[in-house]
Amino acid sequence: MITLGVNTVLFGKHDFRTAMAHIKRAGYDAAEISALGSMANHLPLDDWRNHAAEIKAIAADLALPLSAVEVATTAEDRLMLAYEACAAIGIPVVNVGPGGTKPDCPEDLVRLAAHLERMAAKAAEFGVTLCMKAHVNTGVFNTPTTLEIMRRVSAPAFGIDMDPSHIHRSGEVPKEALKAVVSRVRHVHIRDCVGLGPRPGTPEEQACGRGDIDLAGYCRVLVEAGYDGPVNLEVIGALDYDLTAQAMIAAESYGFLNACLKACGGR
Repeated sequence: MITLGVNTVLFGKHDFRTAMAHIKRAGYDAAEISALGSMANHLPLDDWRNHAAEIKAIAADLALPLSAVEVATTAEDRLMLAYEACAAIGIPVVNVGPGGTKPDCPEDLVRLAAHLERMAAKAAEFGVTLCMKAHVNTGVFNTPTTLEIMRRVSAPAFGIDMDPSHIHRSGEVPKEALKAVVSRVRHVHIRDCVGLGPRPGTPEEQACGRGDIDLAGYCRVLVEAGYDGPVNLEVIGALDYDLTAQAMIAAESYGFLNACLKACGGR
């Protein structure tokens, strides 16, 4: 069964327990903990040992396992801290973006791929999978550049984090793009998107079902491919929203995604 969760970045200004409690109430099976600094630092990597026990206790108390962590960088020192924290807490996936790479720069892709190969080998030592997603305005922004990374990075502990909103903003059809890369997808960040950006829209417009992406079709491709990993809602820009508004976005998205996945046999 596909696991539905929420990245705690949606509840960035609130403490971790509050974020987790509202994710649980919305119906989700799991959560992704944010280590995104000022956006939401629910897993402070520099001080993770002093937070690990509390994080584990909250997840256990709410019966809401942590399916992933999102880290803001591919820097080796930060990733090593993330791997250590994940091994101690029991988090299986570390999500990153393509870092400071530039579009249409083949040299950046080569350097990034070599770095990801090394970092995935280190992730394996901790029993963790490193996932990277395509991101607008970087060197990995669409299906061809994602496929190039897949070709160059062969480490078993590396996977693709497939976020349809970034693929949509690159001018592609996400459900079609997904078919090309789904064999290596190990995590899905999901949200809707209005227009072609550069931003994905307001937090309300990122709620699943409100935007322009065929997320029902996207879910069907996941199910038909046999994907059974985490799907985590990632809504950004809601830092100053009140808790009720944030919870409504989470709940609305759960209802939509759960119905889509049930309709095609994914739940």
